[in-house]
Amino acid sequence: MNSKLVQRQKIRYRIRKKVAGTAAKPRLSVFRSNLEIYAQLIDDNNGVTLAAASSRDKDIAAQPAVKVEKAKLVGQAIARKASELGISQVVFDRGGNLYHGRVKAVADGAREGGLQF
Repeated sequence: MNSKLVQRQKIRYRIRKKVAGTAAKPRLSVFRSNLEIYAQLIDDNNGVTLAAASSRDKDIAAQPAVKVEKAKLVGQAIARKASELGISQVVFDRGGNLYHGRVKAVADGAREGGLQF
């Protein structure tokens, strides 16, 4: 049984071996479902989520936009929350998805918001 989900989970494990976040340089983890997209800043040393943003947030969900544009807004929102916490550098975790489309839009939005990868 080698379904798409199983393959993606293997990719996630492979990425997580190399990518880990600290309090100073947290991991920007992206999860993409069919309709929504979620981003979290995670400190893996303490196992704590420092900040989160998603396309379900009221200010983003209220805007009439296609999914890629909403993903970019999520990236900008997570960058805003990171700057409030005094975080300027992150490690990007694409969550087993290809760096393309909505995942890339989150990264671009975060870069525009001032985060450095």
